[in-house]
Amino acid sequence: MPLFWLRVALTLYGVGLLYAIASLWGGRQFLTRVMLPAVGLGTIFHLVALTESAMLVTLLPPSFMHQVESLLAFLLMAFFFVVYFRYKTVSPGIAVFPLVFILMVSASSPAAASNTPSPLATPGWILMHVGLILIGYSALFFSFFASILYLIQEKNLKAKGLAGGFWSRLPALATIDEIGYKCLVFGFPFMTLGLIAGSMLAEFRYGATYFKDPKILLSILMWAIYMVLLYTRWSAGWRGRRAAYLAAFAFGAAVLAWSVNNGWHKFIAQ
Repeated sequence: MPLFWLRVALTLYGVGLLYAIASLWGGRQFLTRVMLPAVGLGTIFHLVALTESAMLVTLLPPSFMHQVESLLAFLLMAFFFVVYFRYKTVSPGIAVFPLVFILMVSASSPAAASNTPSPLATPGWILMHVGLILIGYSALFFSFFASILYLIQEKNLKAKGLAGGFWSRLPALATIDEIGYKCLVFGFPFMTLGLIAGSMLAEFRYGATYFKDPKILLSILMWAIYMVLLYTRWSAGWRGRRAAYLAAFAFGAAVLAWSVNNGWHKFIAQ
């Protein structure tokens, strides 16, 4: 049943994907009125799938990676709705919906149907580690995309608003900057706690050799860049272009850390 609900959610998320594509060619307001209820209902079905999956405790690779992808997709949608209700803007959807759709295509594949319990020790710690890290990833993604929107809106204003369609409906620069900053502040504690939980578990299972894991090293690098990004905004008052470039660098490190899950990370490979 979790797989069925995932596929229902995927179908509804497809409306969001169509909205994102249409927005590039100047989508109209009626698309927003259709899209929001559809993806909202999809998020509810997605939550049902995650709840049922958690009850089954299906943590055996390769299904584990599919569950990680599903959880990340859900968190991205949750962030989207928080931003929408707080700032009344759907602009993050142009990046969120395609990414969520791709993650859900993978998460709802036949390989995700395994119901065999995992031989992994202390699965609760692993779930806590993964969940906290994914919240940090989601926050970092929104901060990165807010930085991209900031650069686009800044260019629009310098061109006296000549861009049309979706790009002409972007929020004010101050609003975009606030979204990026608050996502950073919100996500950093989760990223930190997630890394601590993972380090404790790795130390218990592998000893000091866990530092040889490429994902661990890249995750520490990503955390360090994340901290620098926050520090420069707090103390140096970095905004706009410089903050956008640093956010892009931090997001690149996060993508690289995520990519080594496939076969290199000991928690996944063993």
